[in-house]
Amino acid sequence: MTEKPYNWSDGAELAEHSHRKHKIVREYFSDYLHVRCRLPQQSKFRLAVVDAFAGGGRYACGTPGSPIIFIQELERVVEALNVTRATNGMATLDVEALLIFNDRDVAAIAALKQVVAPLEAQIKSSCSRLHLRVEYRNDTFENVYPDIKALLRRGQFSNVLFNLDQCGHTHVATPTLTDILLSFRSAEIFYTFVIDTLVNFLNTSKPAILQAQLSPLGIAPEQIISLQSAMLSRQEWLGAAERIVFDVFKGCAPFVSPFSINNPEGWRYWLIHFANSPRARQVYNNVLHDNSSMQAHFGRSGLDMLVYDPRHDAPDLFLFDGPSRQRSMTQLLDDIPRLVSARGDVISVEEFYQAVYNVTPAHSDDIHAAIADHPDMEVITPTGGERRRANTITIGDTIRLKNQRSFFPMFGRTGHNSK
Repeated sequence: MTEKPYNWSDGAELAEHSHRKHKIVREYFSDYLHVRCRLPQQSKFRLAVVDAFAGGGRYACGTPGSPIIFIQELERVVEALNVTRATNGMATLDVEALLIFNDRDVAAIAALKQVVAPLEAQIKSSCSRLHLRVEYRNDTFENVYPDIKALLRRGQFSNVLFNLDQCGHTHVATPTLTDILLSFRSAEIFYTFVIDTLVNFLNTSKPAILQAQLSPLGIAPEQIISLQSAMLSRQEWLGAAERIVFDVFKGCAPFVSPFSINNPEGWRYWLIHFANSPRARQVYNNVLHDNSSMQAHFGRSGLDMLVYDPRHDAPDLFLFDGPSRQRSMTQLLDDIPRLVSARGDVISVEEFYQAVYNVTPAHSDDIHAAIADHPDMEVITPTGGERRRANTITIGDTIRLKNQRSFFPMFGRTGHNSK
């Protein structure tokens, strides 16, 4: 696919995949702010947002682009949080936000400045608890990243969100992704690239991975060209491609969601979320379930979501909707006790989250329900009590297999085990 840059001077058209992606990003950012600002004793929160391919701010139809989405959600959430705090007699919350908007297109940055200026003025006059600072850059991301990294470090920002919504796949180097996640304790990344550029990328930089993943499908590397059209419609290929994406990027961050954007016109883009925290992946999964059919996963729906043999198993299309959640619950009821058994007979909830949230598309409510409602598992509180309801499970609890088990013999039966 040839890259088609947006024409911000004449008004950029909003593509369907961008509309779907922006809805996910908006809702995730809102949930991110609520989660990070939930402590009653908290009086200040600091974060930085880097929109590396920011564009001109608004599309020809008037729909806001990602820079405006970040500003709008910051203002809305800060106001909502402080209304709730005032109602409950809690201290007010101040949010210090550094927004760095970069685009290599001069016209895009010029248009963006015009759109952002009145929003800055409005926030300054009417949202006193939001302290907004906006910086602009006009260069390729790889060229400007060292400067951005230095700016964030000087400001001692640990909560950093990068939106890397590139055209194609060549504008963000994989080592840069790794560096971002290693450099900032609470870093997260939204990373977009075009599906049919993946093959070319792997053929030049990761030929061994490409060979290993395509061989079970009976596809030789010299057949790459034929895949670029077939991959848009074949679920078998997309299932394998999802595993390729995960294998390539799993070393960049502890938690990687390798899900493609569900586009009625064809599977063309991946929106990948990178995070250092299982809580971030938990929130992201939940947002996807709240926006069912926006993204898609090809594979298992319980734990070990990418463990299947493409020579024998056709991957399921998981659209984070009702039927997908039902399939997921069935598999979770089998997978979770196997995981606990593989660790002995007990595992802390914190360790459980670390083990599962990189290998499941499941909603957190379904995971908790599968634990709490299972007849052969129990959840123990830090003081030794027992959790009776799924929605009360916390990270300090412990999951334990009961002595009298009714489900299946743990030994002598094959099954998927998360590592």
